[in-house]
Parts: sequence; structure tokens; C-alpha cells
Amino acid sequence: MQTPQHPGDENLSREDAAARASVITLDTIEVDLDVRSAIDAAREDFVTQSVLRFGATATETWVDFLGLSVDEVEVNGEVREVEWDGARIRLTGLAGSNVVRIRARGRYSRSGEGLHRFTDPVDDAVYLYTQYEPADSRRVYPCFEQPDLKARWTFHVTAAGDDVVLSGGAETSREEVDGGVRVSFRATPPLSSYVTAIAVGPYHRVDGVWRGERQSVELGVLCRASLAEHLDGEEILDITRRGLDFFTTAFDQDYPWGKYDQIFVPEYNLGAMENPGLVTFTEAYVFRGAATAAQHEARSNTILHEMAHMWFGDLVTMRWWDDLWLKESFADFMGTHANVATGLFPDAWVTFASRRKGWAYVQDQLPTTHPIVADIPDLEAAKLNFDGITYAKGASVLKQLVGFVGEEAFFRGAQRYFASHAYGNTTLEDLLEALEDASGRDLRSWSAAWLETTGLPTLTVERGPLAITQDVARPHAVRVGLWDPEAGRLVARGDVAVDLFEERTLVSAPVLPDTALVVANVDDRSYAKVRLDDRSLGAVREGLSTMPDAVARGVVWAALWNAARDGDLSASAYLAIATRHAPDESHPALLADVLAHAAFAIRHYVPAGVRASAADAWLDTAWTAMDAAAPGSDAQLIWARAVGVAAELSNGCADRMTAILDGEAAPPEGLSLDPELRWGWVFGLAAGGRLDAAKIEAEATRDVTSSGRTARLAALAARPEASVRHDGWLAAWDDETLTNDHLDATIRGVRAGESRLFIGGFDDDYFARILPVWRTRSIEIAARLVRGLFPAAEDTARVDAWLDAHPDAPGSLRRIVIEQRDHLERDLRVRAAQSELEQR
Repeated sequence: MQTPQHPGDENLSREDAAARASVITLDTIEVDLDVRSAIDAAREDFVTQSVLRFGATATETWVDFLGLSVDEVEVNGEVREVEWDGARIRLTGLAGSNVVRIRARGRYSRSGEGLHRFTDPVDDAVYLYTQYEPADSRRVYPCFEQPDLKARWTFHVTAAGDDVVLSGGAETSREEVDGGVRVSFRATPPLSSYVTAIAVGPYHRVDGVWRGERQSVELGVLCRASLAEHLDGEEILDITRRGLDFFTTAFDQDYPWGKYDQIFVPEYNLGAMENPGLVTFTEAYVFRGAATAAQHEARSNTILHEMAHMWFGDLVTMRWWDDLWLKESFADFMGTHANVATGLFPDAWVTFASRRKGWAYVQDQLPTTHPIVADIPDLEAAKLNFDGITYAKGASVLKQLVGFVGEEAFFRGAQRYFASHAYGNTTLEDLLEALEDASGRDLRSWSAAWLETTGLPTLTVERGPLAITQDVARPHAVRVGLWDPEAGRLVARGDVAVDLFEERTLVSAPVLPDTALVVANVDDRSYAKVRLDDRSLGAVREGLSTMPDAVARGVVWAALWNAARDGDLSASAYLAIATRHAPDESHPALLADVLAHAAFAIRHYVPAGVRASAADAWLDTAWTAMDAAAPGSDAQLIWARAVGVAAELSNGCADRMTAILDGEAAPPEGLSLDPELRWGWVFGLAAGGRLDAAKIEAEATRDVTSSGRTARLAALAARPEASVRHDGWLAAWDDETLTNDHLDATIRGVRAGESRLFIGGFDDDYFARILPVWRTRSIEIAARLVRGLFPAAEDTARVDAWLDAHPDAPGSLRRIVIEQRDHLERDLRVRAAQSELEQR
């Protein structure tokens, strides 16, 4: 047995991966896991074994493994000395054809990476699930951890008791063993390591079946037993069936993976993960209380996003993480497209315009932005590249591409792509070739302009003569929308199609010079920020909520928010428009986004001297709108949640909130005061100093679930007391027993309210800690700490000094610090400009 004293570098470079792939031809990997120890809280280890069969043209290579120990290595029947540095197991003396058996011990995870173990506080049941992307299967079994070394995988899992045991393949056999059961699963088709999966525990299951024209697929929807009453399995099965109908037809390709289980798991780091046959989702999609239409739409989008991955990503996989967009951009686009095409959520593009594009716009303005087709030198860089560029910008330009080549040609190209590369690995060139063959168009210039560049154009309206300008010349077609006020409403006068190639393009239409409101990219077809001219801004101030087209309203709301965060529109002006028009915003996703932006503006852009009054006014707006909203409506719930957020910075409604929570006053008619909403209000009141520890503990006795336990930690850490915030600060950095969710809760509490009053003195400690924590903790946990506790200082001097002093720090760590610095610099710049903006 070998346990390394000085663990090796966990990172893997693109060059090393390519070199290994050039000498290895992988056939199968058979994995045998024994997780009977999971029920023993004192045990942190499990037994794992891999048998790898592969051809080799070199006499030496390595197998990846991150765990507690490597106990035995056998090469072609011969037991070898274990050579393991903590990350790589060295193999020597290889033949042309090889069978390598490696027996080891892994470690249960508390960070959501690898094999995560969770104990349900409701019933003490123990649950396991795996999460690997981009490179954490090596935490569970020895393997070749890179996407272009695909194998046919066979899993055997030995678990305690009579737990549900799942993997991506169908179960083939089970046998009783000492203290449990050993379950075997059908071998998979060729598959990359990062999308293999297992789950073990007393999961509740809802069964179903999908019957297509050529195949039938067994379906399952699972969650923890204590959440069973909240699982709306039939709605999820309906979405699944509609999605399989759509994708198998659109891609002209049968579902490739046998069964289709979808499992909702606790303490999950992502929205979902596309493991074929066993898709994992965050439990946030199991709604414990009232949920808006926007929340149901988001869940449906995610289900369809992951389903698209069954083809884009799982069937055809990028060769290396540079082409991560080949799966994520497509799945992000397909999630929304399928939501519309299946009739599930016909206005899903409204949410995309507001939410997904907003994420992309923020990411694309950072100094660390990158092309959609990115340069990813190693696994650490890959981990951080699951961002707004790869997902939302990529999806945005794909939406534009579909319009350019036509939907029929686009899907015909996708069909050729899958037919040519099924179970293989691809690059950008392979996709362009398939789309060009199907459409007859040359896509090289489009690719160069949109996939291989950074930044986004800003479209501005000029009048007399009317023109659209773009600060970054990109080729795209947009529609320019026109409105005029009439009887107190903004009435559409039509729109004009404009092809943009140069920095300035004249728009020809006789009605335009006298039109009150002109909006470029009104249908949100292109990827660009939109600026409103002064006359249009005046029309929006008066009539925004009267525009009947939700997509157009979404484009206008986004234009206002981008102007506010760029320092072109005062925060007070944005808040005034939100105060006037948000109460009449009928689209729940747009409303939720506007309220989130308003809260962000108060915290980040409103100067400190007037922040308290702005916070008081906004809380009053939220409370009034909550009271006025239709009973039981989405709007009522969204405004009620906004009340809790606003209470962090204002005590204006604290007495009324406390009375409702204590049962001394009734909530507004129709408002469900479910645990999620109660905890939102409790957190706001705690951060404002209106709830002590005893009150928070009393709330925790009402909700003994894992969500309640996490919310309790956040509320306790949010109390505005120096000692409390100091203890929370130290716990976040030093308490390695905190799970990923509990770490997030602690950070949230530490940063609540006017946190600088309590943690402003910890800036030097932050910069002293970030490099050591990056070297000693997993990247998932380290990244949360570096981002979450970044100082909201009054200048960038300390961060600049750290960057200057650490030019050789890991590139991924520097990227996070540089991004956080940019956010801080924007806050300071926009805040300083408020006085001048208000005088315009």
C-alpha cells in the first residue's frame, strides 16, 4: 500500500493528455466499488477497484487517482510496486495489449466533488451520489481522466442494507453479500469518464416509460425519501417524454443510453449533470413550497438542457476542454428552444433574453473574458470555464446562427454531425463542416466573428438621420422596434430589419424620425447590449409596463440595467423606473430579475451616504407591491421574497414581518408562508439585527430538514455583531467539516447587510490566506472562498499589491482575483459617478 507524503500535482495539462491519448487505445474499464462503510459516520474511506483493458504503443503511461491510498497494482497478471504521487499511478513495462488491475481506497466527499456522502437530518438516512465534471471520477476510481479516452464501462457496486443502487446502465444482477448487496450493471457504450455515475441510498422513486416510434425507454424520477411528498414526478415525466419526442425526431437519432433516470440530490454544486442514464439535479428543483411559473420553466429548461447533452456531449464529445462549448452552448440553446418547440413554455425566450444573456453580458465585459472557442491549457482552467461565455453567449450566437442558416438546415447539419461522429470526439472544424454541408453556406467568417472573438457590441440609436451604431463592428441582422404613446400606452408602430456590418448603419423608414421609442435588437435575435437614446428613455420612464410584448420589455429592462451597471444611467433613475413599472410587470422571470437588479444597485451602486434611505424606500415599494398583488399570484410571491432581501439593509418593515412570522398578524391573503419564504424573511431580519439567536433556533425547530439546517447557519452568521462575523470568518476558512452548502451559508451570513462594518479589518487576512487555501483545498471549495470573501474595499490597492506580488500564482486563482477586482472597480467607478449622473 502507498499513501503519498507529498501529493503530486492534481492538474493535467492539454499537452500531457494529448501525449497519453497518442499512445493509448482504451477498450474497457470495469469498476468494483464497495461503499458499505458509508453508513458508518466515523469511516471516511471506501474500497475501489478498476480493471483497465487497453492497447499501448509505449511501454509507460499513468492512471489518474485521487484518494487515500493505492493498495495494489497488477499489470498483465504481475503485481508491481505501487508508484503513486497522490495524483498519478505510474505504469511501466506495458505490452501492446494490457490488462491493469488497481485496488485502492477513496475518500467520501463533503464538497460535492467525487462521491458525495450526505446524512439526512430528518431520518438519519445516508445518501451517496457522484459528480465528476470536469475531472473528479479519479476521486472515486482509477481511470484515464480525459474526455477523448472513452471506454465501455461496467460497474459493480456493493452497498449496505437494501438501498437503491443506481448507475448509468441498466441493472443486470444482484447478489446478497455480508451486510448488503452487490449490484452489477450493463456495460455502457463508449463513454468519457466524467459522465459516468453511481447513486446509493433509500431514494424515493416514481416510474414511467416513454414510447417513441422506434424504441421504448424506462424512466425514473428519484429524490430523498424525506422529500417524496414534494416531488411532482408526473410533471417531470411529462417534460421528459416531450423532450424525447422532440430530440429523437430533430436529431434523427434514437436515444442512445437505454434507461433514463433523473435523480435530485442534496448539496449539489451545479444545476444538473448529464450523466447518461442517470442525470443528477440539484434538490432546489424539488419545490418545498410555492413556486412561480418562472421556477417551473427553469426546471423544465434544465431537464431539456441535460437531455440535449445525451447527444451533444455524451454521444459526441469534445476532444479537449477548449471545445467545451460544443456541448454546453448547444445544450443551453436547446433547453430554451425545446421549451418553446414542445409547447411547455412558449415564451421561454423572454427568460433567456433577461437571465441567460444578462449572465453572458457580465462575463464578456470582464478582463478575463475569452472566445466561445477557448484556450484551455489544463484542468484548472477547464473548471473555471463553465461560465457565461461557454453557456449563455454560446447559446446566444447559436440562436443567431439558426436564424442565419435556417432552422431546417441547422438540424439537418446536427443530424449529419451525430451520424458521422457517434461515440467519438470532435473539434470546431467537425461541426462547421457538418453545418456547411447542410446549409450550403460558408460559416468560416461567421465563426471568426462570433466564436473566436471576445467582447460584445453595444448598439446605439442616433436620430436625424436615424442610424444604428455599434462600437465593435460585427456582422449581424437585427430588428429595430418602434413605439409611440397613445392614450397612456406605448403602441407598436412596427419594426424594421437592418443588416449591420459597419460601425454605423442608416435606417430607412418614413415613420422613424417622429417615433418616441426606438429599440434596436427588439426581438433579441442578436447578441449585443442596447442603449436607449434620451427620447426613448423618456418614453420608457412613462410607459415601459404598458408594452404588450414581453420580449421587447425584456430587451428594454436589460438595456436599462446595462446602462446602470455601466455608469450611463443613475442608480436612482433605475430604481425610480423599477418602482413605477415593476409592480405592473406581468412576466415572472422579468419581474424577479428586475427586483434582483434593484437590490444589487442599492448595495453596490448607491453611495453610502444615501444607501439607507434608498433601502428604506425600496423595502416600502416591495411591501406595497406585495400587498397589492393578486392573492396567490406569482407576483405576490416574488415581491414577498424581495421583502426579505430588502430587509437586510432596512428595518422599515421589521415589526410587521416579525408579527407575521410569530403568527400575531396574518400574511397577505393568498401568500403561502412556506419554509423557504420564512427563512428568507428570517435571514433579512437577522442581518438587520432584529432577530437574536434564540429566535433563529426557534425557527430551526419548525424546519428540521437539511434546507432548514443550512438556512439556520446562514441566519446565525448574519447577526450584525463583531464577534459573530469574526467567528463566521474563521469558520469559513478553517472549519473543514463544513459541507459545500454549509460553507456557502456561512459566507452568505458573513457578507450580509453592511458587512464592511464587521469584516473590513480582515482584508489583509484574506490576501494572506488565498494562496495557501488554493494549494490545500479542492478547487471547488477554494474558489468559493476566494470569490465569496473577496473584500468590498474602498479602493483596489490591496488586490493590486497581491497581484503584483504573485505573478506566478496559479492562473486559475489569478483569474478569480482579477475578476473580483474588476467587479470592485466597477462598483467604485459607478458609485462615484452617481452625483454627476443625477444632474443630467
